[in-house]
Amino acid sequence: MTETVLENTSGKAAKDPSGQAKAKSRTAKAAVSFVVMTVLLAALFFGAVNIGSLKVSFLELAKGLFTAYNEKVATIYDLRFPRIVLSLLAGAAIAVSGVLFQAVLKNPLADPGIIGISSGAGFAAVMITAFAPAFFFFVPLFAFLGGVIAFALVYSLSWKGGLSPLRIILVGVAVNAMFTGLSGALNAMNGGNMSGVAAIVNGNITMKTWDDVRILVPYVVPGLVLAVLFAKTCNLLALEDKTARSLGIQVNRMRILISLTAVLLAGISTAVVGAISFLGLIVPHIGRLLVGRNHKVLLPFSALLGAFTFLLADTIGRSIAVPYEVPASIIMSVAGGPFFIILLRRSGKYGR
Repeated sequence: MTETVLENTSGKAAKDPSGQAKAKSRTAKAAVSFVVMTVLLAALFFGAVNIGSLKVSFLELAKGLFTAYNEKVATIYDLRFPRIVLSLLAGAAIAVSGVLFQAVLKNPLADPGIIGISSGAGFAAVMITAFAPAFFFFVPLFAFLGGVIAFALVYSLSWKGGLSPLRIILVGVAVNAMFTGLSGALNAMNGGNMSGVAAIVNGNITMKTWDDVRILVPYVVPGLVLAVLFAKTCNLLALEDKTARSLGIQVNRMRILISLTAVLLAGISTAVVGAISFLGLIVPHIGRLLVGRNHKVLLPFSALLGAFTFLLADTIGRSIAVPYEVPASIIMSVAGGPFFIILLRRSGKYGR
């Protein structure tokens, strides 16, 4: 019966000229958004490459990378490129994680930083880095486990005959504060210097190398692909659970799988670049304004916009107070705090 209703509805939409016009308008807007964002990301990438004492032209950079050796390009490649690539990968992963959490929890305020997933993953990474450095290459896996534990705490403590958006946020803030405090305590016990522990706690990516990129890539790339494969399911989860089940979706099982994917993306990124708050909140909302709510379009666009946003935050952070740097996590907190307040004020239904 539901399928018949859907078919009838789509049939009416197909015959409705105004419906077709709106659909074409949305498609055109989404296509323009993708093109503009790609151009902006390319421009920001080249700008980030040239932030610092060494500067190269586009032609010089291309030749130095692909044809002839250039000392300046080689230096930039070793010192700046890993940081830029990490920003792109982590930004895409955290943004997509936010989209997935919002779909699973049906809460537009869900963010891996706000609800404690990032801090749980960060605490696990800090524990391994501080007390078992021999397992350094397994830090992402332990971070994933820490994120799973944090998510399980938030989900179980928020459940009271159902999930309330307000309870999720309040419990998430408490869990986030707990793990953040524990990580800060370990950092203080470690001397508070910019060691691997402090870098995770403070979200500092100053001294990252290609080794860090190689740690992140094997987890983030498959995670992003898996997230895109869940796009159709995310669309169906927006429906009532009874309706989704009538369409053949195993709701609880898919929620768990999508949640694990979201935790993987957020946890692995946190293990390498530290806890980044609000990125997974801001990007999905902007994405919905530009390309709509269809996750088949929203997920890849959020990956692109997330990469741009995090790289922009890192670029601003290392250029705003030269020769000192402001971590990208602080830039995102300064920008994300007011954004979160505005969402709360404009959407009273979240507090029900």
